[in-house]
Amino acid sequence: MDIASSRGSRLSTLLSGPIKTRRETAANDASIDRATEGFLRSLRAERDLSEHTLSAYAFDLAQFSTWADRGGISSLQALDRRLLRRYLAYLSARGYARRSIARKLSALKSLLRWAVSHDLVPSSPADELSSPKLDRPLPKVLKARDAAKLCEQPSTEEPRGLRDRAVLELLYSSGLRVAELCGLDLSDLDLEAASVVVTGKGRKQRKLPLGDPAARALDTYLAHGRPALMGEEPTPGLFLNLRGGRLGPRSVRALLARHEAATGRSGAGPHALRHSFATHLLDGGADLRSVQELLGHESLATTQIYTHVSTERLRTVYEQCHPRA
Repeated sequence: MDIASSRGSRLSTLLSGPIKTRRETAANDASIDRATEGFLRSLRAERDLSEHTLSAYAFDLAQFSTWADRGGISSLQALDRRLLRRYLAYLSARGYARRSIARKLSALKSLLRWAVSHDLVPSSPADELSSPKLDRPLPKVLKARDAAKLCEQPSTEEPRGLRDRAVLELLYSSGLRVAELCGLDLSDLDLEAASVVVTGKGRKQRKLPLGDPAARALDTYLAHGRPALMGEEPTPGLFLNLRGGRLGPRSVRALLARHEAATGRSGAGPHALRHSFATHLLDGGADLRSVQELLGHESLATTQIYTHVSTERLRTVYEQCHPRA
């Protein structure tokens, strides 16, 4: 069996294999695969992570297990810092980006910390390993007039255009992540109060205001767009695809790329509207804590990246406008 198929088999087992509630033997529990199963069950039960996040953990750990198995290593006790460094070197040699390597190391560290807490290993050999240093580029931000032009690009003469207009207006109006937008149900929307309840990372909910253009676009979509898109099987999803099912993240990216191309631009991506939402709020005088709450960030440090964006904008304005810049 080759590496890819072996990893695929492990991934399938970890995500959908039989769940056992008792330890069989210490040796079995300390195997990498068995420990990963228990770790993923713990994440699902205790941290209520999304299936997307759980799948990412399972994929990264299955990849490591496959690599270790090639070297005859299948138990957690056999892992040491030198072996883990070899694995990171292997990933680097295979051309993985620093961010991907950091994510895979983070998954391993989490697994080993869980194993220590469950007495499967006495200590974690990954604790002293440093993650690759990551460059943190400034997020791509649209100018206010470009964001408005993009939101107004979809035609309002047919159902798909009404849906696309509502999608773009909502992304820019409320700063939603794409997954949050796709997870919205009709019951989450309150047009009378001009607000929407969003379920973010970790299943945490936040109530967000809607701007007037977004509220109008949503009202028109619900009256004339969604009924025309609805299939035979009713769905609670707010945004529907052309088959009447819930609109998915890939479709959102595709529709944004299509309308962006029509404006003569490209490469922004859905997250650019979220970045623009945050940056334009700060440019308009909003305080950082408020923007953090609106974005659903756990840490204020995550939101602070947008202060750098605003500073860069001020520098640009200064250089363009000051006579001695």
